[in-house]
Amino acid sequence: MADVKSRREKISSSLEEGSMLILYSGKSPVKSADETYSFTPDRNFYYFTDLDIENAYLVIHKTESKTVEKLFIERNDPKLARWVGEKPSKEHCSKFSKIQEEDISFLDELNGYIGDTLSRFNIKSLYLYLKSPHWENLTKEKLIAQEIQRLFPYVSVKDVSAKIAELRTIKDEEEINNIKKAIEITREGILNIIKNSKPGMYEYELEAYFDFSLRKSGVKDFAFKPIVASGPNSTILHYSANERKTQEGDLVLLDLGAQYNYYSGDISRTFPITRQFSPRQAEIYQIVLNTQKEVQSQVKPGLTLFELNEIAKTSLAESCKKIGLIKTDEELSKYYFHSVSHFLGLDTHDVGGKNIPLKPGMVITNEPGLYIEEEGIGVRIEDDLLITENGCENLSREIPKEIEEIECIWSVL
Repeated sequence: MADVKSRREKISSSLEEGSMLILYSGKSPVKSADETYSFTPDRNFYYFTDLDIENAYLVIHKTESKTVEKLFIERNDPKLARWVGEKPSKEHCSKFSKIQEEDISFLDELNGYIGDTLSRFNIKSLYLYLKSPHWENLTKEKLIAQEIQRLFPYVSVKDVSAKIAELRTIKDEEEINNIKKAIEITREGILNIIKNSKPGMYEYELEAYFDFSLRKSGVKDFAFKPIVASGPNSTILHYSANERKTQEGDLVLLDLGAQYNYYSGDISRTFPITRQFSPRQAEIYQIVLNTQKEVQSQVKPGLTLFELNEIAKTSLAESCKKIGLIKTDEELSKYYFHSVSHFLGLDTHDVGGKNIPLKPGMVITNEPGLYIEEEGIGVRIEDDLLITENGCENLSREIPKEIEEIECIWSVL
C-alpha cells in the first residue's frame, strides 16, 4: 500500500495557514442511455488516498494549531446495491487512505462541512487542481471555485497543480515498482505481437496479441490507446486506428503501454513484418537507435527535457546529413517533429515541465524517431528511464531493440 499519509503531510506542509485543499475523485461519464464509460480515478485524488472510488472528495484544511483531513464518500443504497454492488464502506476507505473512520463522512454532509469550516476557521485560501489542457471544459473543480467565490468572496481560489507536480515527479519505491511491473507486462505483450506477426495480418490482429497478454496478467486497461502502425502508417506520430492490412516489406511501429495500479509503462519498438530489416530500413533504424543510446548516456540530474531533445536533434541531424537525407540541420523537422522525452508515472504524459531540472527519482521516456513519409519508413524506439544520482537506469532494458535481437525473436519459436 502506498504511503499516502506521508504524501498528504508533504502537501499540507506546502500550504499556508488558513487554507483548504479539495480534491475530487471523478465520476464515469455517461456513454449512452444507462451505459457509462469505465471509471478511472483522478490521479491526484488517487495519489493522496490510494482509493479507486467514484464521486469522493478529499478535504484538508490547515489552521495555526492543526491540520485536519476529511474524506467524503457516497452512502450505500441497499436497493441499488442489488443491481451494481455495494458502495465502498468507511472501513474499506480508512484501510487504504489511512484516514481515521471518524474522519470519513458522506457526500450529503460535504457542503455543510466546507461552509462551516470556511466560516469558523477564517479560511482565506482555497486550493483546487485547476490545471487542464481543455479549458473549455467546465470541470467539477471549476464549478466548486465558482460557487465558493459566489458565497465566500473573500476566499482566494488558488491552483495547487504546481505543488502537486513537485511531489509527483519524484517517485517513491512503490511507485517505481509499479512502473517496473507495467513495463514487464508491456514487454510480454510486445514479444507476443512480434512472435505471432506475419505479412497479411491486419494491425488490429497484431494488437489483439497485446490485448491478450495484458488481460492474462490481470490488466484491465491500457496506459494509452495502442499504436500498431504498419508501412505508411508508421510515419504518422499518433496513428491508432490500427485497421490496415500489413504487406511484405512493411515496418511495424509499436507504441504500447500496460497500466499497473494506475502507473504506466510506455514503450516503442519497430520491427520488420517479414522478420528481416531491408538494408535501408536497417540504416534508418540504426540512426534512431544510436541517437537513443546517445541521449541515455547523457541523462543525469540537472539537465532538462528540453536539453535532452537538443541532444537528440543534434545526433539525428548529423547522421541524416551523412546519408544524404537532409542537407541542413533545419531540414530535420521534416522527419523528426516531436520531443524525445516526457515524464512518466500515474499519467503516461505525467506532470512536470520540459524546463525543470531532472532529479533522482524522476522517471522519463527516451524516444527519438525518424518518419520518412516518401519512403513509408517510420522508426521510433522508446525506453523508460529512472533518474539516479549520477545518471539513469533503463527500466525497459530487457525489451529487445538491437537489430540482431529483433531478427532473432522468431528463431526461438
